[in-house]
Amino acid sequence: MELLRREFLMLTAVSVAAALPSSASAQGYPARPVRLLVPYAPAGPADILARLAAQKLSEQLGNQFYVDNVGGAGGNIGMGQGARAVADGYTVLVVPPNIVINPAMYDKVPYDPYKDFDPVTVAVSAPTVVTIHPSLAARNLSELVTLIKAGSTKYSFASPGTGTPPHLIGELFRQSLGLDLVHIPFNSAGQAVASTLAGHTPIAFTSLPPAVPQIHGGKLRALAVTSKTRSAALPEVPDTAEAGYPEIQGEGWFAFVVPAGTSREVIALLNREIIRAMTLPDIKEKMTALGFTVVGTTPEDSATLFRVESAKWSKVIREAGIKVN
Repeated sequence: MELLRREFLMLTAVSVAAALPSSASAQGYPARPVRLLVPYAPAGPADILARLAAQKLSEQLGNQFYVDNVGGAGGNIGMGQGARAVADGYTVLVVPPNIVINPAMYDKVPYDPYKDFDPVTVAVSAPTVVTIHPSLAARNLSELVTLIKAGSTKYSFASPGTGTPPHLIGELFRQSLGLDLVHIPFNSAGQAVASTLAGHTPIAFTSLPPAVPQIHGGKLRALAVTSKTRSAALPEVPDTAEAGYPEIQGEGWFAFVVPAGTSREVIALLNREIIRAMTLPDIKEKMTALGFTVVGTTPEDSATLFRVESAKWSKVIREAGIKVN
């Protein structure tokens, strides 16, 4: 009888242990290097964020976090690869809003943003800045709108590429105010800024990092940032609500996500450590200088933001008739 009792207790303990794989899976994590998959080419904002995070996470968690750039197809190739990765915490993606924007633009994408990924945190946000070539006779956003509506000249605006947050914010600007404005897409924010510096595209909607030095140098005139408040990188530039256009708001952001099914404990650990890294004084200072605002949401709040952003930008995409093959 005692032997049977011991065997029963042993089997019970084994069963309980087997029923709690997620709890055990967080113990000792990470036990080997962790890949931060960036679905874009090196030197872009997602890559910069990933490299700063990788350095701090490696120090904090005692194992290497390394960046793997898998660019192409507006991020779809890398995100598709991430969707097929093993859900063990050793592949973490760094993604912009395009994770939820692309399904509305492409006929087919190799992932489902809700079924294939679990959010960890929205780490930072990045407002778009509206800039113009200094030769334009506009000192503020209202004067630019008046200039475009005058119709004496056909104006165009540059963006980092079709379907990027700055492009969609530019489309929101055009749609909301009924402007006759032509979109000229480039392959990066740097190229869009360069085109406006040269006067080829007199208006640009871009992220802050490549524009800030040109604004401070007087080579571009900043009219507004599209966030709800002013940016610490450009404290003298009004936000769009202050400029008289509260409906023209939108921010880029960068989130960390993992393949769906990753242990809740690992997600909680990554959430805590990524937010810890982003709020370190040296990292926060670098983020601010680049035009990012540290956010650090919970996984649940991140999931809510994904759905809100998807609905907002899908409407803009439909009305603009944006399609990418």
